[in-house]
Amino acid sequence: MELRHLNSFVAIAEAGSFSRAAERLWIAQPALSTQIRRLEDELGIKLFERHARGVAPTDAGELFLARARAVLAAAEAARSTARDLKAGSRGSIRLGHDTATEWQLLPGLLERFGRDRPDVELTVVESYAGAILRELRDGRLDAVVAPSALGSSDLSHMAVGREAWLVLAGPGHRLAGGSGPVAPDELRGETFVVSGHPDGLAYDRAVASTLMGVGITPELQRGGSGPALFDGVAAGAALALTTSSSVAGEGIVARPLYPERWVDLALLWRGEAAPALKELIRAGETIAEPVRPELRAVA
Repeated sequence: MELRHLNSFVAIAEAGSFSRAAERLWIAQPALSTQIRRLEDELGIKLFERHARGVAPTDAGELFLARARAVLAAAEAARSTARDLKAGSRGSIRLGHDTATEWQLLPGLLERFGRDRPDVELTVVESYAGAILRELRDGRLDAVVAPSALGSSDLSHMAVGREAWLVLAGPGHRLAGGSGPVAPDELRGETFVVSGHPDGLAYDRAVASTLMGVGITPELQRGGSGPALFDGVAAGAALALTTSSSVAGEGIVARPLYPERWVDLALLWRGEAAPALKELIRAGETIAEPVRPELRAVA
């Protein structure tokens, strides 16, 4: 049984005439008659009764007509879904995000993309860069936002911008009382929180190299796990570097580092991007902040 046979059957039933249905479908009437005869042979029932003004479905034909319409509607829905998938207006995206180096424009991008593409299921996973890159290569994530320095030849990438390093100080710490940039001399002798986790190695190295880049030999202290990473900062026992002021809270203050140091960030994906991901990439291109080479700094 072919969909075109069902479509022809429905067209005849609605037109009440083989000739009118043939005109509507742009096929020859003998070919249309052959289709219906083959359909009747396959079903083992008579679908139409002839009368003076044309044809009408038999009792069995009336019952089959309802089923045929349902099948054609389902087929059209499937075709529509396929078109939407191809156009990127349907589908799913699993996006990884490095929590240690947050891209400030990401929430706005996700909000706008969700509004423009409401039928795309978007899931965001936050973890250390090592974890999300492993998930990307294993196919459990479709793309990640992470420091561009972590890209490699097996990954496609799009630069999305850069974020400045900020110094986090907890309540009671002498640096929590200010609001301006923090100079290197103010950081000497301080302890800095790092992840101490294999998947956070890129962040830990970036913190160390950034501090050494401004003339500080840091003492590093392992922080808490996951959301508890900066608990030592909140307790006033250590400082930390981050790119996100959103972690400041409960008395924690985020102050710019002087001289400025930045992390270049990129959207990374593996292989041919699916249509929905291509739409997210296009959306990202519209808000990505280009990094001028003369101002680029390495974390």
